[in-house]
Order: sequence, then C-alpha cells, then structure tokens
Amino acid sequence: MAYVIFVVLLVGVVWLVSAPLRQRASAGQAHEQVSRVSLRRSDLEAARDAKYREIRDAELDHQTGKLSDADYASIDTTLRAEALELLHELDALEDQDPPVDRP
Repeated sequence: MAYVIFVVLLVGVVWLVSAPLRQRASAGQAHEQVSRVSLRRSDLEAARDAKYREIRDAELDHQTGKLSDADYASIDTTLRAEALELLHELDALEDQDPPVDRP
C-alpha cells in the first residue's frame, strides 16, 4: 500500500514540475507560427518592392528609347500582372493574420 501512495505522489510531483515545460512548448509553437507568417510577409514585401523597381526601370528604358512601344507594352503588362499577384498574396496574408506594429 505504501508503494501505491509513493507512486501516486511521484506522478503528481512530476506532473506539477513539468507543467512550465509543457506551457513553454506550446508557446514556442505559437511563436514559431508567428515567425513564419512574419517571414512570409517580409519576403512578399521585398518581392513587391523589387517588382516596383522593375516597372520603374522598364518605364525609364522606354522613355530613353531603349525599348520600343510594343516591347514596353508587353513587358509592362507582364510586370504589372506579377505585381498585382504579389499584392493579392499580401492582402490574403493580412486577412489571415493582422500585421504586428513594427517600430
């Protein structure tokens, strides 16, 4: 009978001592999820900015005569479609998880 009481007390102590560790594990998973979303948002924002630069470069090349009207129209249509797709992805990400205030 003493062994049963000892085992029950031992299980109770182990359960109490391990409670903070179990909470940290779940908090770590939540932090990892937030980190992945934040990283995805940063990647999309960088891609968006790069696409905007490509559009400006194409406009400049067209204005300086390096691109014909037909070539510019083709390139501009493609670049703007890609930029629009990136913006839609960013919007979807924002709807999923509102942005965190950044300094």
